[in-house]
Amino acid sequence: MSTDLTSIIDARLYRVPDAMRRLGLSRTVIYELIRVGRLRSVKEGRTRLIPESAIREYIALLEREAA
Repeated sequence: MSTDLTSIIDARLYRVPDAMRRLGLSRTVIYELIRVGRLRSVKEGRTRLIPESAIREYIALLEREAA
């Protein structure tokens, strides 16, 4: 993948319900992961958004912890 295309993919932002589906986790768990710093998020106005890169980082963290 080219760097420009990777940047566009990385820039994708998911609302909490979308992140819930992507990770197979409940709303409560998603917000707890954000609260303790295990899942990065950003806010746009009153909307909490989770970057695609943060989802990938969280999955990688889980894989490292499982090893």
